[in-house]
Amino acid sequence: MTSDIEENNNHVQIGGRKSKLAVVQSEIVKAKIESAFPQLNCSILALSTLGDKIQSKPLYSFGGKSLWTKELEILLLDSIDEFPKLDLIVHSLKDMPTNLPEEFELGCVLKREDPRDALVMRTGSPYKKLDDLPAGSVVGTSSIRRSSQLIKNYPHLKFDSIRGNVQTRLGKLDDIDSQFECIILASAGLIRLGLGDRVTEYLNAPHMYYAVGQGALGVEIRKGDTKIKSILSKIEHFPSSLCCYAERSLMRYLEGGCSVPIGVHTTYDESSQILKFEGIIVSPDGIKFVEDEVEGTVETLQEAEALGIQLGDRLIAKGAKEILESIDFNRINQPPTSINTPTPSITPSVN
Repeated sequence: MTSDIEENNNHVQIGGRKSKLAVVQSEIVKAKIESAFPQLNCSILALSTLGDKIQSKPLYSFGGKSLWTKELEILLLDSIDEFPKLDLIVHSLKDMPTNLPEEFELGCVLKREDPRDALVMRTGSPYKKLDDLPAGSVVGTSSIRRSSQLIKNYPHLKFDSIRGNVQTRLGKLDDIDSQFECIILASAGLIRLGLGDRVTEYLNAPHMYYAVGQGALGVEIRKGDTKIKSILSKIEHFPSSLCCYAERSLMRYLEGGCSVPIGVHTTYDESSQILKFEGIIVSPDGIKFVEDEVEGTVETLQEAEALGIQLGDRLIAKGAKEILESIDFNRINQPPTSINTPTPSITPSVN
């Protein structure tokens, strides 16, 4: 494989979104590839997508997380005008649809960053935990998964949608006229941006289960691209892959999109090869919920996916399907209890 790279093209074209966090994530993959293969040269094409441009509505009300992937996938197939053909796309794995178009596949999962959600209090706030907040305090989140669990566990609080990249959300939180006492963000994004000091509290299961794939980077490639697949095999973190494949299998089995209220918690013991998997599904109003857990010896991705299906069967037996089928996304245009395809632009930023 190394000789093929040396004899042929030694350039790898990476694609990703243009937000600061997305570029950081692309740079992580670039650095890992170039460290493993010093003879390779990687460049990054950062694209602005439709999802980046529409900040006024929650994602689940106008197309879901697939907005982050569709435009990039076009360039995996071929170059367009001044935009080069991509060899791979770097995603936050939680934003990747569980069913990819047949032309593509998940090439690898990198070592997972902290997958938990993080509570971030407004600058100067006297409060340190969700438990400290007085009744009526407003928590900012645009995630049904987060808001439904929060409503279940903290019915005395209020929740409102907050959109934008990490820096935008922090700016809205800290604004002198902000309605928000705190916001909920993924720990991994804050850590990767060097903003880990803004975390007031890490939220743990069973009070807050995290999103499928949260904290992990997933690399999408053309199906059957053996050269890129071989390269990625050197930077993949297999324990993270096992956990994430189990989680994605559960979501796929339950036919849930990235925006539905499915929360998970997985751990993998490399010495015993035991994967422990907990899952919860909560209705948007926080009233109905089902949760269960499974564990088993897992050595392959296929076994991880089978464990996800096993947990899915347990949740279905308790009423998971009924909760998911009751969600009307045409009617719900704001997160629960909230105080409430044009041609997209692609802007190159190559480094």
